[in-house]
Amino acid sequence: MKNTDAVLAFLALGQESRLNIFRLIVQRGDGGLTPSQIIEKLGIPNATLSFHLKELAQADLLVVERQSRNLIYRPNAKLVQDLSEFLLENCCNGQVCVPVKVLKKAKSI
Repeated sequence: MKNTDAVLAFLALGQESRLNIFRLIVQRGDGGLTPSQIIEKLGIPNATLSFHLKELAQADLLVVERQSRNLIYRPNAKLVQDLSEFLLENCCNGQVCVPVKVLKKAKSI
């Protein structure tokens, strides 16, 4: 992943409403969400939601599919994975990292 691609994604996620929208869509996974479902969950006005969805899609964070008269928004799992790998590429001085959740679970056992 290029720095410019990462910056584009982070800029899109650098606004609270867009971050909330993206997180909601990611939680839904491959099932995706329609704009109406997002409005119902987050209470964002339609015009505002359209703007934010457009920004997220332009940053390639979302995949949009038309099903009949509805648009379905899904996370671009490949980009999310690439972005995570990009962030962790030089993590822990080149050593294998153990995620914090795993450490917490191990301590509680």
